[in-house]
Amino acid sequence: MPPILTCGWKIVIASPELLHPGTDMRLITTTCSNTEIVHALGCGHMIIATDDYSDYPPELLTDLPRVGPDLSIDTEKVQQLTPDLVLASDTVPGHDKVIESLQAAGLNVFAPRTIGLDDVYRDIADIAELLEVRARGEALIEQMQATMPDHSDPQSGPSIMVQWWPKPIIAAARDSWVHDLIHMAGGKDAMADIAERSTPVADDDQQLAMADAWVISWCGVKPEKYRPQVLYERPTLQHCRAVKNKQIFCISEAHLGRPSPRLLDGYSALRDIVNQLS
Repeated sequence: MPPILTCGWKIVIASPELLHPGTDMRLITTTCSNTEIVHALGCGHMIIATDDYSDYPPELLTDLPRVGPDLSIDTEKVQQLTPDLVLASDTVPGHDKVIESLQAAGLNVFAPRTIGLDDVYRDIADIAELLEVRARGEALIEQMQATMPDHSDPQSGPSIMVQWWPKPIIAAARDSWVHDLIHMAGGKDAMADIAERSTPVADDDQQLAMADAWVISWCGVKPEKYRPQVLYERPTLQHCRAVKNKQIFCISEAHLGRPSPRLLDGYSALRDIVNQLS
């Protein structure tokens, strides 16, 4: 097995043969976010296979082999495709078992643990470095930072809760890039007191009740199937400010739940909500 190198919040399994200067690498991505980062770096042509859920950009993925859902990656199939590098994630709950399986197969794996927005920028820089396109990574990060100016103001701004699941309600909490995006968009994170990446929230929770707005971003559900009405009609939520004032919004989970450059779209949508409520 290649040596395991730990660096900060990430795990890199590297061998001397990992990089091939002057040639394209053969990549397999096992999460949507990594697929999107590679594409944004102009290296989508290096991807030889991906996970079942990666869906953007569609023209890149149409004819690519699939190696299974993110939590059940087919390690044997990955091995048979002989990638130079597998881009995985130590962020997705349960994906650690996939990483262990890939490690045991002797594959070169990069698996960042991504929490805040700074980690997203770090991941882009690290992947760009691995693919030998450092300048592209720097330019992409600069573009993202310029497109997401910081409008945070601790004295004002509506309180916003981003909801990953409706029943029980599961919300993004303080240790997340969503927390950072809400603040940069000029809002306040309704779950800022909870030091977790996400948290279940009871229907009678005071923070839930006092949030000015809720954002539906249900994981694994297509945006056209988001139903604010099911929350408006739930008897146990009628005391909540967002329900009473009809301030439930929808943002695709693809734009908030994936630590990739598509967070630009999530930030823009959150900014629109803040402007609408201010």
